[in-house]
Amino acid sequence: MTAWPQLRRSLVAILRGVGPDEIEPIAAALIEEGFEALEIPLNSPEPFVSIGKAVRLAPQGCLVGAGTVLEVADVDRLADVGGRLMISPNVEPAVIARAGEKGLVSMPGVFTATEALLAVRSGASALKFFPASVLGPAGIKAVRAVLPPELEIGAVGGVSEADFENYAAAGIRTFGLGTSLYRPGMSADEVRARARASIAAYDAAFQ
Repeated sequence: MTAWPQLRRSLVAILRGVGPDEIEPIAAALIEEGFEALEIPLNSPEPFVSIGKAVRLAPQGCLVGAGTVLEVADVDRLADVGGRLMISPNVEPAVIARAGEKGLVSMPGVFTATEALLAVRSGASALKFFPASVLGPAGIKAVRAVLPPELEIGAVGGVSEADFENYAAAGIRTFGLGTSLYRPGMSADEVRARARASIAAYDAAFQ
């Protein structure tokens, strides 16, 4: 198992729908504003091309990878283009195991204690509670009570910078930001403005 890294701000930018012709300025804006993890879901246009471009411009220590990873073959393709972060919406033990074999950081999606414990047994680096807006901070905290205390827990789905303080009170410091940060068609400047607001809110919640 590859451990979840110690990021200054444990925020994952979810760029669903981003295309290869726009990824570089958007990724650059996010990194410049303080994001250290970028996820390009595989249901985006030519995702592996975009991931490769983002990997090449990202500084060392920045996690770039794929979301919506459902198949072992996609883990292999992700590793081939230099991606280091593997995020999936579900718990597929073979996919998680292959990510570990490739030295990738893995974050499968879970909702119940049963799913969470299966992901842990499969070697997940961290867990993505999704949709977090349904469980809420209290629900995630309740499931977390049966998990290894050192395991990184992320809240994804319906979460924006407005929610950081509530989750922080429940001991959660990792978030995946999707539509609150990026929607297809947005310019790099628009993404930069949203990233700046997210970083400021994160710093205020975890100072």
